[in-house]
Amino acid sequence: MIILRTSATAQTLTVIPREYVTTFSMDIRDDSTNVTTIYEITTATTVGNYLVFNNTFNPILVEGHFYDLRLYIDYNIWNTNFNLWEAENTKWNETNTFVSEIFSDRIFCTDQTIDQTKNEYYELNEGQYTYNNSYNNDYIVTS
Repeated sequence: MIILRTSATAQTLTVIPREYVTTFSMDIRDDSTNVTTIYEITTATTVGNYLVFNNTFNPILVEGHFYDLRLYIDYNIWNTNFNLWEAENTKWNETNTFVSEIFSDRIFCTDQTIDQTKNEYYELNEGQYTYNNSYNNDYIVTS
């Protein structure tokens, strides 16, 4: 699962894809509203075994929502794959529905600090309850 923030600035995603490419499409589907937003990524780089890219989410992701992430190559877009055109240029202008999925995962959006190495976990009710430790509860009085 990928953790992202509710931010209007670019966020970095680091994934291990099935295929390493620099240009692809990204779908983000909000599980609560079932609204899908499509982004075109053109500046992905390979760093070791990871595919790293930045994206600015518009509309901004919503706190506490889950999203489905899908990275794919859409061969219906002109010049996405020149080799496909060279192999079969007679059918290039026909509508093609071939999509090659290179990665899929879930996203959770939160602004809470989450670092499991420091025992900082997500709190569902953060800020909703206050704890009162002003009483002396060391003993129980019975009658």
